[in-house]
Amino acid sequence: MKKYGVDKLRNIAVASHGGAGKTTLTEALLYLTGGVDRMGKVDEGTSTMDYDPDEVKRKISINASVAPVEWKDYRINVLDTPGYSDFVGEVVGAMRVSEAAMILIDSRSGVEVGTELVWKIVDEYKLPRMIVVSRMDRENANFAKAVESVGSILHANAAVVQLPIGEGDAFRGVVDLVKMKAYMWGDNTGKKLTEEPIPADLVGKAEEYRDKLVEYAAETDEELINKYLEGEALTQEELERGLAAGFAAGSFIPVLCVSAAKLVGVQTLLDAIVSLCPSPAAMPAVAGTLPDSEETASRRPSESEPASALVFKTVADPFVGKITMFRVYSGTIRSDSQVYNSSKQKSERFGQVFLLKGKQQIAVSEVGPGEIAGVAKLAETTTGDTLCDKDKAIVFPRIAFPRPVLSMAAKAKSKGDEDKIGQGLSRLLEEDPTLKYTKEAETGELVVSGMGEVHLEMVADRLKRKFGAEMTLDTPKVPYRETIKGTAKVEGRHKKQTGGRGQFGDVWIEFSPLPTGSGFEFEDKVFGGAVPRNFIPAVEKGLREALPDGGALASFPLVDFKAALYDGSSHPVDSSEMAFKIAAQLALKKGIAEAHPVILEPILKVEVTVPEDYMGDVMGDFNKKRGRILGMEPSGRYQVVKALVPMAEMFKYAIDLRSMTGGRATFTAEFDHYEEVPQAVAAAVIEQAKKDREAEA
Repeated sequence: MKKYGVDKLRNIAVASHGGAGKTTLTEALLYLTGGVDRMGKVDEGTSTMDYDPDEVKRKISINASVAPVEWKDYRINVLDTPGYSDFVGEVVGAMRVSEAAMILIDSRSGVEVGTELVWKIVDEYKLPRMIVVSRMDRENANFAKAVESVGSILHANAAVVQLPIGEGDAFRGVVDLVKMKAYMWGDNTGKKLTEEPIPADLVGKAEEYRDKLVEYAAETDEELINKYLEGEALTQEELERGLAAGFAAGSFIPVLCVSAAKLVGVQTLLDAIVSLCPSPAAMPAVAGTLPDSEETASRRPSESEPASALVFKTVADPFVGKITMFRVYSGTIRSDSQVYNSSKQKSERFGQVFLLKGKQQIAVSEVGPGEIAGVAKLAETTTGDTLCDKDKAIVFPRIAFPRPVLSMAAKAKSKGDEDKIGQGLSRLLEEDPTLKYTKEAETGELVVSGMGEVHLEMVADRLKRKFGAEMTLDTPKVPYRETIKGTAKVEGRHKKQTGGRGQFGDVWIEFSPLPTGSGFEFEDKVFGGAVPRNFIPAVEKGLREALPDGGALASFPLVDFKAALYDGSSHPVDSSEMAFKIAAQLALKKGIAEAHPVILEPILKVEVTVPEDYMGDVMGDFNKKRGRILGMEPSGRYQVVKALVPMAEMFKYAIDLRSMTGGRATFTAEFDHYEEVPQAVAAAVIEQAKKDREAEA
């Protein structure tokens, strides 16, 4: 593939609500520019971009894929991203390494839930964006209504730069309002493109929208605005320059239209990307820090700068090995060279560097600023790491991936698969930063966390396919704990005589509550040698060993209490450390039962970002979940509802919230504290714990 200068590159991430046609459009871009011989189809599993077996099976995009498109002496790196919210991490990674975003909206549906989600991500990265009204060939397509939804829902300053000629089956061309020309497609090959006069019925509307574009262009430059106010016409070059500046600044959102399936409007879309989107060369220097330092550093998008790149995606494959995808920000990275991972402070040996077209690898000798490339089998490097010259090292900020929102207990389907599941999940973590798993010490369960049901189902499928390990997913156990609210003084006495040397240990211990979060405290209050000094550590050890399952109500771990050893007795021959350990444990069992034991449950601090229309539903749902509303605060077009909610009520909240708000709300949850379980709930918890123990027995 031809090498392009940094000013001839464009990196654009394509995002939308699921099913708006991103992958089909990317296929059309590849086909009409000669990147592929035939146009693949998602429904038939022949798409260049959706090549993963899970994508073919589900007929949806799961991974972000790169399509390098060559058009009129430019290379456009198109990053096709998933539309389903469970795979939003892929969108985040793609946006981080792009200079612009293309947001597709369906011609019938307009702005949808997923559109709002990706719009927020684009906002966070402050990327210029264009909107493409897709699938204009569909029945009941309505360009005007789709454009209207951009303003009414996204509150964006939409500027129409193309008008459709016909809609639905009649869609056959576009009016380019920048050039004031009509382009017509004669058949479905997409290649018989002719330039024609603007249809008479669209001339008035075209002039109206054109005037608005001229105004947007003039506002970007003092010289142009003066010329505009004096009534002088802007030249074509001035108009295009002003529109590109306005697009880059985000002062307006250009709206175009296309039918990827009929291959109408694809070439004019490519022209718009080239003319409007900024090249990497036009971007400011990328900021970072020096390794092990807070001292700032930066890299300009120039080949003369030291090499630097950011890893935005990793693909783990048990057969091919790990593929690392990176974006070069400065300098040149070459095949068969030594590159420094400044995030891990490890050197990596690069083999063959390649460009990616879906799963196809196109070998190149080197890549420069603005390029998106891949390399296989790096030992230390993971997503978010910085690669650079060792002598001129820099560390770029890591990609802020969203935190998991749904957790499930993973259980091996067959005995012996536990180790394979752990090893497989570790490999999958390398390619999916939104996936987490932990071995819960208190419940003994392996808990897998992700972005939703489909995400975790896909993880289970990949484990089976890639690593031969099958797992089932179930609701996790809540890590309940027990404590006491009262005080009790009890004796623990262990005496055993079986011939020969016996066992004797006798202790008196006072159990009393401690503040929440204090844990366990042991106090030695023995006077006069009632318990010999050498046995007192055994008493404490016996108590601590019994804490994990010492609860009197349901054998949950004991916390937040003090045990004060104040008396006891011993035998000169039969007393031993073991005897006093057992005596202490007997005292614990008796004392906890007498000191008003209660069950504690973990409470999460939850923040829900939700449109105002759904606030009442969210708050009402929290009340049903035994939650306490802490407050609300505005966040742009949304409200942030803060609440404390028991963990037991939150395991399926990602599903509940999506159903309640149509997917328009997002949330975060983190552990806050433990508090006492209400009596009515405690009875059910104790009964369930009893059933679980019987099932395990």
